[in-house]
Amino acid sequence: MVIFMEKVVVGISGGVDSSVAAILLKEAGYEVIGLFMRNWDSSINNDYLGNPNLDNNICPQEQDYNDALSVCNKIGIPLYRVDFVKEYWDNVFTYFLDELKKGRTPNPDIMCNKYIKFDAFIKKAKKLGAKYIATGHYAKIENGNLYKAKDLNKDQSYFLSFLSKEQLKDVLFPLGEIEKPEVRKIAKKYDLITASKKDSTGICFIGERNFSKFLQNYLPNKEGNIVNIENSQIIGKHIGLMYYTIGQRKGLDIGGGTDKLFVVGKDLTNNILYAAYNETNEYLYSDEAVIEDINWTQDIKPKNCTVKFRYRQQDIPVELEYLGNEIIVKYPQQCKAVTPGQACVFYQNDLCLGGGIIKEVRKNGEKLWYL
Repeated sequence: MVIFMEKVVVGISGGVDSSVAAILLKEAGYEVIGLFMRNWDSSINNDYLGNPNLDNNICPQEQDYNDALSVCNKIGIPLYRVDFVKEYWDNVFTYFLDELKKGRTPNPDIMCNKYIKFDAFIKKAKKLGAKYIATGHYAKIENGNLYKAKDLNKDQSYFLSFLSKEQLKDVLFPLGEIEKPEVRKIAKKYDLITASKKDSTGICFIGERNFSKFLQNYLPNKEGNIVNIENSQIIGKHIGLMYYTIGQRKGLDIGGGTDKLFVVGKDLTNNILYAAYNETNEYLYSDEAVIEDINWTQDIKPKNCTVKFRYRQQDIPVELEYLGNEIIVKYPQQCKAVTPGQACVFYQNDLCLGGGIIKEVRKNGEKLWYL
């Protein structure tokens, strides 16, 4: 007789990672239930411009559900479906648009984890009788603490850094100790429809879009001048400040010359996009950043640690200065394209300490031309 362990509800997305997470939990003896989240509705959300799927016979989200159902049927677990379209709009997409209006570069994946995958999802899972919830994230939980995954190339602790201790309490990450090639191998062993499926890309739960056209569904674009910050000369026109991020090179549509041109700043008041030539230009580099909206997953507040300003970035040694509800992060080795609105995630070796939002970027004590 098989004696099941506690009940665990797994977020099944229709991708290979969540499929294998469910398999590993079932192999370990858990009573596994799948839960598919529907978080975006193109018709309700006016998602028309920039949407490449309007003429498809089936939208990608429905295809993902069908794939998730196929996986659950094959491995013998039930699949439930839940609608978080309103919650996603209210807590993730509205935040995304508000940050863009401010000229910042938001990270919707982080807020999706905070408010949807590890909040609304957990509440639904508890109603299904779950002791634990699980996802296909590449990360580890040890003694309630969040660590980087074994597969550092896929590690997603960066995107989980805004979760509270309470949110992490009953979470399982089955992929924390294995690497991506092994995940594909397990999926092929079980002959899953997701075994060779490409990883999802684009905006969290929305998918691939023509970004500039997509935003026109929600925000009016206002053209303005692109100015060479080194000599104040107008060198072109931008289509709206919200479409650009610090360090961006492609999409400026400025002909002539062989030197690479980079976005280095925004002036919202005068609707100016600042740019500079060459990757080594001084305007791309900073030596400290002001961090706000800080979430700690640990009780310790170190004076020295490492940080990531972007996903998959190498860890950067820093010194922290605490000022009320903000932190000044000082990095002796100058960093390129540290960008307001993005996350700064704190680490001690593989232990994730938490994260915050980059409010301001400085160099030699002076605020840069970012906002």
